[in-house]
Amino acid sequence: MEQLTAEFGGAGRAGMGVGPVLEKFDEVYRIAVLRGGGLGDLIFAIPAIAALKAAYPEASITLLGTPAHQALIAATKSPVDEVCVLPFSEGVRPGEENEEELDRFFQEMRARRFDLAVQLHGGGRYSNPFLLRLGARHTVGTRTADAASLERTVPYLYYQHEPLRALEVAGFAGAFPVDLEARLAPAEGLRAFSGTADDGTQPLVVIHPGATDPRRRWPVERFAELAAACAADGFQVVVVGDGSEQEIGARIVELADSGQVRSVAGKLDMAGLVALLARAAVVVGNDSGPRHLAQALGVPTVGIFWAGNVINAGALGRSLHRLHASWVTACPTCGIDVTQVGWTAPRCPHDDSVVAGVAVRDVHEDVRSLAATDLGGLGV
Repeated sequence: MEQLTAEFGGAGRAGMGVGPVLEKFDEVYRIAVLRGGGLGDLIFAIPAIAALKAAYPEASITLLGTPAHQALIAATKSPVDEVCVLPFSEGVRPGEENEEELDRFFQEMRARRFDLAVQLHGGGRYSNPFLLRLGARHTVGTRTADAASLERTVPYLYYQHEPLRALEVAGFAGAFPVDLEARLAPAEGLRAFSGTADDGTQPLVVIHPGATDPRRRWPVERFAELAAACAADGFQVVVVGDGSEQEIGARIVELADSGQVRSVAGKLDMAGLVALLARAAVVVGNDSGPRHLAQALGVPTVGIFWAGNVINAGALGRSLHRLHASWVTACPTCGIDVTQVGWTAPRCPHDDSVVAGVAVRDVHEDVRSLAATDLGGLGV
């Protein structure tokens, strides 16, 4: 196998950030950033985009992302100037590929004459060839041993904190870190959330029970027990989720059996989600996009994580964010090692939760602690 090493593209080092910060490129006015995936994936890339904006203040930054990313950027203040929605393409945006649509997309992107294209989408097996088709003057990104080379590449090794990985890539483009984690704010004119049952003075706990990988989901019964406990404390509890999580939300409400617990799963657009999260005293969730979004908005969070995901996606601070990590390393059904990921080992077919052992009592205590801090000591 090819030895995996950093590729500096002949550049010298200008300093150190998250790894080396290389010399900046000359005359950069148009930057493309490739980042598909879910809501959390974009949030992980925001610190790197902010660093690029600071390093190249005269440049416009175009995010090549998904419709959900486009909605998030429209609902928040961010360092992204515009979003171009990716066509379906294997390994970049899942869906049925259309060659004519792909050709049209690349023709339009090449016409923009990007000075710099930055790949923040995985190890590069699919995303690096995709990036190269943009025709940018300079290319930077991550790379596994089997991926195409770019002008400058950072070795891709799975277990690395994703925002810091993206910042390391930005460093190879000449950008020093500005923030270690994403900082977002509701967009100007975004209406405050008003869909709760009180007058806005009751402290609000938002729960998101979903996650892309079902193994990362805390059991519904645990979330319901937590919701009931928070309601008994005097909190109003709102469950959020997309359309596929409506049934889960309804089940939590049913099991919690409290008039203080309701679900809006499947009922909010992105602007509504941002407005609701921004109003919360605490947000509780698995390793999922809404929890990462709440963190980026500066809202206290309690996260339920598998230990491996703490490495890749856990909040760095503990004054506003608490983590409960499950140390399960084998599938509860077949015993396969779940620490081996991606191309290194096959995923077993079982979807058993690997975070079920996290205790409701411990999560509840952190909710109470963070809410008391956020409310300036107005205890519940």
